[in-house]
Amino acid sequence: MSPQFGLIVVGDEILSGKRVDKHLVKVIELLRERGLGLAWSEYVGDDPQRITAALRRAFASGDVVFCTGGIGATPDDHTRACAAQALGVSTLLHPEARALIETRIRRLASENGEPYEPDRADNQQRLKMGEFPTGSRVIPNPYNQIPGFFCDSPGSRGAVYFVPGFPVMAWPMIAWALDSFYAEHFHQRARTEHSVVVFDSPEAALTPLMEQIERDYPNICVFCLPSVDHPVHGPHLELGVKGPSALVPPAWEALRTGLHQFGARLGPELVRAG
Repeated sequence: MSPQFGLIVVGDEILSGKRVDKHLVKVIELLRERGLGLAWSEYVGDDPQRITAALRRAFASGDVVFCTGGIGATPDDHTRACAAQALGVSTLLHPEARALIETRIRRLASENGEPYEPDRADNQQRLKMGEFPTGSRVIPNPYNQIPGFFCDSPGSRGAVYFVPGFPVMAWPMIAWALDSFYAEHFHQRARTEHSVVVFDSPEAALTPLMEQIERDYPNICVFCLPSVDHPVHGPHLELGVKGPSALVPPAWEALRTGLHQFGARLGPELVRAG
């Protein structure tokens, strides 16, 4: 079975509005390009208890989860320690991470015309970014070589992948994880949405039809998206069906027939794949 995918976005700056989250839309895009979908997402601030609780749920879910933010080495970066606590293990300076970070420190010193001083306080602080939960594996960072890490979920095929909050780093690291470990699941289940714009029909009046379609077609989901101020269509519903591509056409025909019988005024149809 194809794994379910989740996303956790960590950071007070998102919840306070200082920065606008860009990860949700991008992760949906990265998954869709590979014929996959996002099952859930969660936002959490820089609170260790909440981060740990969110990660415990992620590991227990057995899903493949991407967690962005909080893996630096400043006082408000709690994600690495919270991941260890969620798993009930300690953190340890990962040898591969150490080598990558030291290479980065050496390169910075060379670029700045300075001697390489690994024992200097700021360089020792940088090494803390390589302290991962015991048993972690690294995620390469093509931007600055400071790695992320991932941990398998105990007792399942799931895993949680930890990447920085910076999109320029996080997105290629997430793509690497998908391409490295989940390629066998790409485009395995073609899915389709078929919908239509419906005018002047209240949701409540159409609910019996929606319920009937889901009873008659158990592998199909019916969706209804109301809009009150659309710039083109004005107030309307987008009503449709979605599911495995082979099963959508008969469900769509049943929905369209029901709408005509109801006397609904219909607008454009929309078909989305993936």
